[in-house]
Amino acid sequence: MANNQSSNQLVVKQATSALEQLKYEACQELGIQIPQDGYYGNMMTVDTGRIGGNITRRLVQIAEQQLAGQSAQSGQFNR
Repeated sequence: MANNQSSNQLVVKQATSALEQLKYEACQELGIQIPQDGYYGNMMTVDTGRIGGNITRRLVQIAEQQLAGQSAQSGQFNR
């Protein structure tokens, strides 16, 4: 995005491009046009919520897959 003024701090700074890619993919999947100027203030709240929800769902899926892979590799399964 052109002008990211979010107050959120990334824990892993190198994740910025991956998170941006997730945002673009979520928008494309949902059929939502991303503002070219990077300003989301004119978007409907419901659309930004759908984008955020889609990103969150994908991040949870990625984490679950990684955790399942770690559990299977180490032979430990949490109950």
